[in-house]
Amino acid sequence: MHTSLPFIVAVVVLAVSFDFINGFHDTANAIATTVSTKALPPRIAIVMAAVMNFIGALAFTGVAKTIGGKIADPAKLEYGVLIVIAALLASIFWNLVTWWYGIPSSSSHALIGSVVGAVFISAGGSTINWSGFREIFEALILSPVIALLGGYLLMNIFYFLFSKIQTPPSKVNRRFRYFQILTAALQSFTHGTNDAQKAMGIIVFALVAADIQSDANTIPFWVQLICAISMGLGTSVGGWRIIKTVGGKITKIEPINGATADITSSSIIFTFTQLGLPVSSTHVISSAIMGVGAAKRLKGVNWGIAKRIVITWFITLPISAVISAIIYSILQLFF
Repeated sequence: MHTSLPFIVAVVVLAVSFDFINGFHDTANAIATTVSTKALPPRIAIVMAAVMNFIGALAFTGVAKTIGGKIADPAKLEYGVLIVIAALLASIFWNLVTWWYGIPSSSSHALIGSVVGAVFISAGGSTINWSGFREIFEALILSPVIALLGGYLLMNIFYFLFSKIQTPPSKVNRRFRYFQILTAALQSFTHGTNDAQKAMGIIVFALVAADIQSDANTIPFWVQLICAISMGLGTSVGGWRIIKTVGGKITKIEPINGATADITSSSIIFTFTQLGLPVSSTHVISSAIMGVGAAKRLKGVNWGIAKRIVITWFITLPISAVISAIIYSILQLFF
């Protein structure tokens, strides 16, 4: 029953909705620094981010394969499609709650936590591939730490170089304001390469569970395309609540800081994409901004906002797992 066409259609609709919400939820991450320094007007920045997100989403499939097969084997789950529906409903719910309150939470943590919660309540802990989950979890935790340190080091390198050539700060910032257009485009592209693939992977998970597809290592082009389109459309809506937090409340952003944060975070996201590992673009970018802010002045970082973000890093995965388990239990009563 759970593998019938209406359930598969529901999975696709929910996955596309997740990608759309992910687009406007995470738009801020890619363009917040560019908007806050006035390197680009908000509308132009959002259109550019939408286009680059779309292109990035079509470029890679490694992360999708990881989501589709490394957390659990969908072919061995009796209620795999229902698990996916519960996971998507839970992650969408958490994304909307955190967006409403302007908290830069992780769509990746929400989706992965939700999948684990639904699989656990449905088939028990033995069906979860804990080694695969650990690999994903380590990537999610390590990537923002690397971004924090990387942003701090790169910012100090830039400060050292420009102090040696004695370039006036106003001139440096003017040049970096133009450079920010390029770094924001790169940031949006890398965001698409990693984040859009998570919905692709979850659709493939459902297709394998429903016996429509034989393995999770093949990502159909139609799945890539609809996820890329929904991510691009979501990005075009923009996430103004989170733009205010990321672009100004963490630390004061100048063009040199913004460009440095963009270079740091996009390099890290792209590296993990190449490794086929999902990361939270929200956490990587926020951490890079904290790093460049700390390089200028430790007290210049709003550690109160940073604390809220860090707390959200840690609570999103378990909370989304619990929400997903509850939703799955409710769905089982009716289906």
